[in-house]
Amino acid sequence: MKLSRKLMMLLAVLLSFSMVAAACGDDEDSSADGGDDMADDSADYLGDGSLGTVIVEPGAAIQVRSLNAISGDVAFLGIPNERGVAAAIADYGQIKGFDVDLGAGLDDLCSADGGQAAAQQIVADEQVVGVLGTSCSGAATAAAPLISEAGLVMISGSNTSPALTSDLAGTAGENYSVGYYRTAHNDLYQGAAMAKFVYEELGMTTAAAIHDGDPYTQGLAQAFSDAFEALGGTMTGFTGVNKEDTDMVPVLTEIAAGSPEALFFPIFQPAGDFVADQAPGVAGLENTQLLAADGLLVTGFFELEQSEGMYFSGPDVRFGDNLNESTGKTAAQVLADYEAAHGEAPSAPFWGHSYDSAAMLLDAIDAASYVDGDGNLVIDRAGVRMYLDSISGYSGVIGTISCDDFGDCGSQKITVVLHTDSGDVDMGMSNVVFDYAP
Repeated sequence: MKLSRKLMMLLAVLLSFSMVAAACGDDEDSSADGGDDMADDSADYLGDGSLGTVIVEPGAAIQVRSLNAISGDVAFLGIPNERGVAAAIADYGQIKGFDVDLGAGLDDLCSADGGQAAAQQIVADEQVVGVLGTSCSGAATAAAPLISEAGLVMISGSNTSPALTSDLAGTAGENYSVGYYRTAHNDLYQGAAMAKFVYEELGMTTAAAIHDGDPYTQGLAQAFSDAFEALGGTMTGFTGVNKEDTDMVPVLTEIAAGSPEALFFPIFQPAGDFVADQAPGVAGLENTQLLAADGLLVTGFFELEQSEGMYFSGPDVRFGDNLNESTGKTAAQVLADYEAAHGEAPSAPFWGHSYDSAAMLLDAIDAASYVDGDGNLVIDRAGVRMYLDSISGYSGVIGTISCDDFGDCGSQKITVVLHTDSGDVDMGMSNVVFDYAP
């Protein structure tokens, strides 16, 4: 355990001393009943027992689970997330002499149905302590309530819908669940960043937005629209497509009627492919600037010719020498390890966020556990939440992490990149033309 982690844990222990005292006994005699060694171990942990405990027997492993989109059209997002989680667990090592087992990766399918089915499987196993995921906000809306009710925690590296946390003004989102956290940004920031870029940097005063009905895409499109209008801009259209649509001309024709200078469509592939391909051929949109977000800020889309000339908003991944304090690895080391292990760079930008989320969960388990007199590791579920609630100034590969009252923990820094050459994906993804730091 590194010194910084010890200090964080000690502070949290002191703040919650009364809860720990209630769980361990109100006086020295009751603490000593189980033996001096056990009393010493069990005194230094977080939790009040209100959500129950997980008992890991000697020789067994601590169970956590990855829940990400690892098949289908959005696998480009979930696979780097899962790999980032696995890397953090390997780099972190044991907790109090116990291995950590990620188990078989579960697939959220980037859908509510997928998230719900996987969550049901997870909560059926009473040994699972926490979940790392989901990839997609739509999957989280169905998974998080089940995870929360079971007393677990879920930390996502790439969910960004404001509905999952809050409006940043003290009001919980409609899909907020206690025990939910994320290292990804809140899209109210991303929407504000893109609106500011379009209005102030590009000098455009009219815009339209397209979503696909998903909590992520609709939430981000709305965040952009609200921020753009607040700056003085005019939204000439706001509409949706279906994820499975291939003919976008009817919707684009509707949008063209308003003659927007900019069109923001924060959706996924393959629908995004068709919007980008067909928009320039629709009368009234020939000169409209196309804009997208992190759902299309991926190698598969950047390799398409229709992506050239587009601007994309997403998390600031200029991690530099940022260090994860729990593993001791820098962002550069984590990325180099990733490329060496998998023979490719991450296909989406949230690998670092996922790495940090896993390290935070392992720290929380460490802080909320002790070895009893029989050699079992006792993990207090409430203590895991208490630790995550208390995180402030944590050093991660993505930067400084602090969790608010609704589980928003990310750095919230956003960049906009300009992609000009589909033959040079790396250049496009790193061609930052605007940055936003709230």
